[in-house]
Amino acid sequence: MYKILIATDSFDQVNGVSTTYRNILKYSRKKTYIIHPGLFKWKSVSIYPEVQMCKEPLKAYKKIKEINPTHIHIGTEGPIGLAARIYCKLNKVPYTTGYHTKFPEYLWKLAHIPLFITYSYLKVFHNDSKAILVPSQSCKEELNKKGFNQVFVWTRGVSKNLISKKPYRKSKTPKIIYVGRVSKEKNLEVLCELQDKFEITIVGEGPLLYKLKSKFPKVNFLGYRFGSVLADTYKSHDVFCFPSKTDTFGIVMIEALANGLPVAAFKVTGPKDIVEEGKTGYLGDNLEDNIRKCLKLNRKSIASNINQQWSWTKCIDILHSHLLNEVKK
Repeated sequence: MYKILIATDSFDQVNGVSTTYRNILKYSRKKTYIIHPGLFKWKSVSIYPEVQMCKEPLKAYKKIKEINPTHIHIGTEGPIGLAARIYCKLNKVPYTTGYHTKFPEYLWKLAHIPLFITYSYLKVFHNDSKAILVPSQSCKEELNKKGFNQVFVWTRGVSKNLISKKPYRKSKTPKIIYVGRVSKEKNLEVLCELQDKFEITIVGEGPLLYKLKSKFPKVNFLGYRFGSVLADTYKSHDVFCFPSKTDTFGIVMIEALANGLPVAAFKVTGPKDIVEEGKTGYLGDNLEDNIRKCLKLNRKSIASNINQQWSWTKCIDILHSHLLNEVKK
């Protein structure tokens, strides 16, 4: 009998990593346990306050030993993930790893830590796993070029409670929305600079929130929204804008698309794996142009197409197929 353990350094936060693992636990039909920093003493890091760094990796190791899993998926590369990797090595437990975030690029932008240092660590961390699961094809290609092995695309889903049933009403002044972390690496100033041309809404919180609030008084900052309230917030806007250039995917984009919002973004990893140019959004160097072109797209067509492509059931099937040696040919 399988006893699956997910080891992750991100679970209680509002981000794509936490969303992924919460939904795997919710929808998986196989017995699944989880280890995360909230179960132990932890501290936040000044350059990335939302991340919980486990202060008791030895206790995490002992907890894994107590659970005695048959298979482990290591979701992140922090103290919890490292404890799980050591356990797998010492006890010959088969494991897969997840690559969710371009932390080398984040750490370069936030603290100027050279890319070669962090990528060297990540290569050592990931390359002995049965499979490195990444959220997009372009992310897979990037890692392959950097010398990572056994990289496979791992899809994501949209929860039903995040799809609004309210009717859409077009706005006189185009209403543009962003949902996610409010921080430097998300490149939000580029969007906020369009405050005189569009009605802009930012949903989320983060270390850059108060700076952006004072610099861009016309932008509507809502803080966090969840569930049906977030779904209705998506639905009440005209275009979803995703200005980040460092994300590997962006679950918020498929949530927006599921509510009929076209996506305007740059042509980088994440958006180019999700957005179908001219059908579900526009990508390019000029964010304002992308937004204006998005306003002409058919919302009903966007919603119906996207809901057939993404599901948490498919996400779980891919994880199990690689972790449990059930890879479908």
